[in-house]
Amino acid sequence: MSEDRHDPARHPALDYHEFPKPGKLEIRATKPLANGRDLSRAYSPGVAEACLEIKADPATAARYTARGNLVAVVTNGTAVLGLGNIGPLAAKPVMEGKAVLFKKFANIDAFDIELNQPDPEKLAEIVCALEPSFGAINLEDIKAPDCFIVEKICRERMNIPVFHDDQHGTAIVVGAAATNALAIAGKKFDEIKVVSTGGGAAGIACLNMLLKLGVKRENVWLCDIHGLVYEGRAEDMNPLKAAYAQKTDKRSLGEVIDGADLFLGLSGPGVLTPEHVARMAPRPIVFALANPTPEILPDAVRSVAPEAIIATGRSDFPNQVNNVLCFPFIFRGALDVGATEINDAMSVACVEGIAALARATTSAEAAAAYHGEKMTFGPDYLIPKPFDPRLIGVVSTAVAKAAMETGVATRPIADLAAYKRKLEGSVFKSALLMRPVFEAAATASRRIIFAEGEDERVLRTANAMIEETTDRPILIGRPEVIEARLERIGLPLRPGTDFEVVDPNNDPRYRDYWETYHRLMARRGVTPDLARAILRTNTTAIAALAVHLGDADSMICGTFGQYLWHLNYIRQVLARDGLHPQGALSLMILEDGPLFIADTHVHHEPTPEQITATVLGAARHVRRFGLVPKVALCSHSQFGNLDTDSGRRMRAALELLDQRQPDFGYEGEMHIDAALDPAIRARLMPESRLEGAANVLVFANTDAASGVRNILKVKAGGLEVGPILMGLGNRAHIVTPSITTRGLLNMSAIAGTPVASYG
Repeated sequence: MSEDRHDPARHPALDYHEFPKPGKLEIRATKPLANGRDLSRAYSPGVAEACLEIKADPATAARYTARGNLVAVVTNGTAVLGLGNIGPLAAKPVMEGKAVLFKKFANIDAFDIELNQPDPEKLAEIVCALEPSFGAINLEDIKAPDCFIVEKICRERMNIPVFHDDQHGTAIVVGAAATNALAIAGKKFDEIKVVSTGGGAAGIACLNMLLKLGVKRENVWLCDIHGLVYEGRAEDMNPLKAAYAQKTDKRSLGEVIDGADLFLGLSGPGVLTPEHVARMAPRPIVFALANPTPEILPDAVRSVAPEAIIATGRSDFPNQVNNVLCFPFIFRGALDVGATEINDAMSVACVEGIAALARATTSAEAAAAYHGEKMTFGPDYLIPKPFDPRLIGVVSTAVAKAAMETGVATRPIADLAAYKRKLEGSVFKSALLMRPVFEAAATASRRIIFAEGEDERVLRTANAMIEETTDRPILIGRPEVIEARLERIGLPLRPGTDFEVVDPNNDPRYRDYWETYHRLMARRGVTPDLARAILRTNTTAIAALAVHLGDADSMICGTFGQYLWHLNYIRQVLARDGLHPQGALSLMILEDGPLFIADTHVHHEPTPEQITATVLGAARHVRRFGLVPKVALCSHSQFGNLDTDSGRRMRAALELLDQRQPDFGYEGEMHIDAALDPAIRARLMPESRLEGAANVLVFANTDAASGVRNILKVKAGGLEVGPILMGLGNRAHIVTPSITTRGLLNMSAIAGTPVASYG
């Protein structure tokens, strides 16, 4: 690594590690410890009960302790990144970083353990002694061949998964990249010639993986710093290298590179030259994975082989072979089934899962994390990006399935589909809560029209709808713009085939639409000329007319612009036949569960009648999510203690609700803390009609409702589903400009639900 102390990235990196507190990890309690009762359960005497259960049945440790979700990241610091043998203490930041990645990508808790022990057998003894504490062991940055010895001893003696990520993690990601590269090049594993440089742990493991995928051993030519590994060579040999020794009189990389289909480099910079690449087979595959400088730079490869398929270990080039694509998810699957080891079948399942994801449409979340990169399966996109949230569901489920099929799972999962949904719910916070809505939407195929059809989020939503639902998207926008943006972001959709397009500039229904709009608005100041102009330029009005005339079942708008502006045109067209906007309901998904907020947009100072309608509408929608509504009417006044306008309106609404006698819990008027904390409410109003914490907060003005909604989003990390426009029979919804693709997909499911299914 460079010793240049003037590197501009140095101080920001050091600050990242130092502030606001040193290091990248901390320990947090998962149970309350607020009083003597909690203390007696967490420690003496209550803790003895858990101890005795585990003594009687060791398997219950996964129920009563964190062991089942705990990984030890173990190193002796003898081969750290590109830094070499820097020792265990200097390796600690790397191991902390590894633990952070476990938590971020797979919600696995990890302790970093740095051991001052260079002797591999003694190191293995220490690691084996850790088994009671951990559900799995991740060996990291141990030099070769010591790492082979440590892993072999630990795997033989321990009854939990032991995984040397430098070997097997790299091998799995290389296997996934090679699978897709060969598919693109039109080649097969059992037919290709492989030339590899680097006889270390990762290099040998990658070759072993390629053999598992079908490469023939006689077609593998391994070189190291001393040249070709050949039969009879004595210098710097070990049994793992010797397994790839060729019976030949050739001695160097230059002598064996001719006709190679795949070059696999895990060695050092400059090892492969353009002249070497020129002698490889047509459409060569070059994996130059040395860090920080690869064996050959991509531009040098393409100078002699423009059709080459290239991967590196760097993030500034396409196809970064990054272990984070593998290790969090293979451990997640292994831990969840209580696997006793990570075997070949689990590793191959991981390869196949990663490779398949790259061939699927890129997720919107990954596209947002790597804004500006084209992520369409092909030579420059062989493997998915680490921030693709689908990795945990696809890969971990495949690993868990393989563990069960090979008999190493001690806690088999009965329903793998439900397990996959649970994993997806851990990254898509809305997934589990939205499931009843998606299931209801699946009972019918509805046409959902998007007013802002040129927006990238809308295009990705349309793609997700086609892949995941039975609804059909209709996009308003210029066809040429939509096609260009689909091409740019790499979505496989085709206008007119996969979805319908309404072109404001040239649609055969234009005359029918503007004439209809004029008839509706003729006595409200809209002339024929104005109607024609609006129906050429106002996509919200176009969408509303499409729903009104039966060309669509529901509309979604609002990805840009102000809410009430959109609502004005929706009211003009769709607020008739007894339907009118009753309020906007936002579902906020928080760490401790869902909370609904209303009215966030529609009625600035609602009347008691409007508040009542909002409460009834909110309760109806809460039930769509499979929840029991518990509604609190919130105000600055609390149970009549203030004679304020908001208090009077809330009390009047309460009386109207009492007259209606709805079949759900409600109470008011009260402060938010009384609504959410039953103990506070019990002190203030012992005879309260509401049981437990409220899950719906209805406010007396939009300032309060919208303010609470935004505070929960920004400061509490709340994920919003909505706003849901109530009162229009599910015919229109107005989102807000900050909405994500996932948010739009959730809204499309809400819009796609038949009205009869929720009242």
